[in-house]
Amino acid sequence: MLTLKAAGLLDVDTGEITRPGVLKIEGDRIVGLGGQPEGEVMDLGDLILMPGMMDMELNLLMGGPGEHHLTGQMRDDPPLRMMRATQNARRTLRAGFTTVRNLGLFCKTSGYLLDVALMKAIDAGWIDGPRIVPAGHAITPTGGHLDPTMFGAFAPHVLKLTVEEGLANGVDEVRKAVRYQIKHGAQVIKMCGSGGAMTNTGSSGARHYSDAEVTAITDEAHRRGLRVAAHTHGSVAVRQMVECGVDCIEHAFMIDDDTINLLVKNDVWVVATQALIDDMPILRSSEPEIQAKAALIFPKAKASIRNAIEAGVKIAVGSDAPAIPHGKNALELVALVDRGMTPLQAIQAATIVGADLIDVTDRGRLAEGLLADVIGVRGNPLEDIRVLQRVPFVMKGGKQFVY
Repeated sequence: MLTLKAAGLLDVDTGEITRPGVLKIEGDRIVGLGGQPEGEVMDLGDLILMPGMMDMELNLLMGGPGEHHLTGQMRDDPPLRMMRATQNARRTLRAGFTTVRNLGLFCKTSGYLLDVALMKAIDAGWIDGPRIVPAGHAITPTGGHLDPTMFGAFAPHVLKLTVEEGLANGVDEVRKAVRYQIKHGAQVIKMCGSGGAMTNTGSSGARHYSDAEVTAITDEAHRRGLRVAAHTHGSVAVRQMVECGVDCIEHAFMIDDDTINLLVKNDVWVVATQALIDDMPILRSSEPEIQAKAALIFPKAKASIRNAIEAGVKIAVGSDAPAIPHGKNALELVALVDRGMTPLQAIQAATIVGADLIDVTDRGRLAEGLLADVIGVRGNPLEDIRVLQRVPFVMKGGKQFVY
């Protein structure tokens, strides 16, 4: 048995900090809280212990050292992406994020689900990284926001993509694309519901699929027990996603009060990705037209998420890394507090709300019987959420990765 002894232990449900913090671990599980230390004792001094955080929107196969966000689709083959992803995964784990959703590949892989392979390598202990809930390829129409040829505005026929890689049009193709992702290991389905800030053509809130296509995607996923997440901006597109059965809206920029009330009524999650609004490094190297579009969208996105928080929408933390650099994921909690959450609400968004979104009960809290996914921070995160940007202790499944 291993006992972690620290200055305090945070209960993310109540917001209470037990002092001192004593956490007993055996194997990969928490077996006790409080009382006298037993077995091997690790004294963590003045740290406050809390559950490992969760990032519900990132892409470990994109961004990171050496990638060019416009031409990487042409330069980087799948093996190089995998090598870079190992570095991104390590940074994410060392930042205190022990579970993530890798939410939709949008790159040519010849049909291989690279995020599933990365998950397996991490689970086997070959490389360090967070627990991954993989989506495989994002389902997107030709010319959609997540069409891999769009960000670099490629000429026709430059990059050949297949239905297996998520490029799907019409009911039959979207069903096939979803089935392919599930067959090869996807645990959540990502789809593209509208344009976005980085879309080269069309408005950010323009709907991408017909009702019949969206319903086909959700039907295929739900019959297999998987949830569906949709990149979506704008009230019209978000309402379409909710009415067609999508479980989680990514971004939800520029939504009105009626749409916010619909999200609450239908118990739909939102992953708000607010930190990128404050600073999105790749935007600085984008075309002037894209920068102008973002300048119009982002203030509206800030305002709408403030209203969503006040209305009680279920919001989970998602950084959209590499829009935010890998390893800087905690900037999203800082942004959510800036938009009106209390520090405790932001921490809950990164722990218990995230666990609920991925439908697991074995993590998200420090409690007996749960996975020993534990981080330690210096300072009280309930008083200063920014302490989560520096995580001096990280444990996943009872194994120490940082201290």
